[in-house]
Amino acid sequence: MSPEVAEPIEAATVVLIRDSEVGVEVLMLERNPEIHFGGMWVFPGGRVDAGDWDGIDADETHATLHAARAAAARETAEEAGLHVERSAFVSHSHWLPPGRQGRRYATWFFIARAPEGDVTIDNGEITSHRWTTPSEALRARDAGKIELVPPTWVTLHRLSRATSVDDALEEAANRESPFFVTKIVKGPEAPVAVWEGDPAYTTDDLDMAGPYRRLVMSNNGWRWEGDAP
Repeated sequence: MSPEVAEPIEAATVVLIRDSEVGVEVLMLERNPEIHFGGMWVFPGGRVDAGDWDGIDADETHATLHAARAAAARETAEEAGLHVERSAFVSHSHWLPPGRQGRRYATWFFIARAPEGDVTIDNGEITSHRWTTPSEALRARDAGKIELVPPTWVTLHRLSRATSVDDALEEAANRESPFFVTKIVKGPEAPVAVWEGDPAYTTDDLDMAGPYRRLVMSNNGWRWEGDAP
């Protein structure tokens, strides 16, 4: 019998970005190795709690998105000591991991301009932080210096093309936020994460002609294949 598919838990994360002399930088946090997703480098975020629904009618249009914005603002304050108005969040993408037992988060990704002020962490859930360009973070992952999950990698890959904070925010605001339902296919060299639009998403055949929409997670370095994610 196949394992029961876990019911998704609503969650939210926010990619805080700032302009710097070396280009657009993002805030990344290292999670405590003893908790879920331990040791991973992530963006501030977490699950949508009951209090995030305060003042929101669950039946109204986009109610879950509104609650996710509240969660993103709350988690940013809790994990990084930074306060960002919900209205500043631009929807960037929505992610759902493969169906399997255990916790499974349906996560809204937002981006926002980083506010003034120093980052402060609690050394509880979060043990370290860094400002880094997206390209530097991707290189650090391939060098074995940090660990990333596919949604974080794809987000960094997309942001690596931004020339400024204004450019990144405008690009996100002027497109429909993609919904990524991830499927993992075993490849000849490494696992491959594929998404709808890639022929392997429905066939598991990685050799079929494109267009591709996939992340090859090779030991020699992760790489995106296909059109812009």
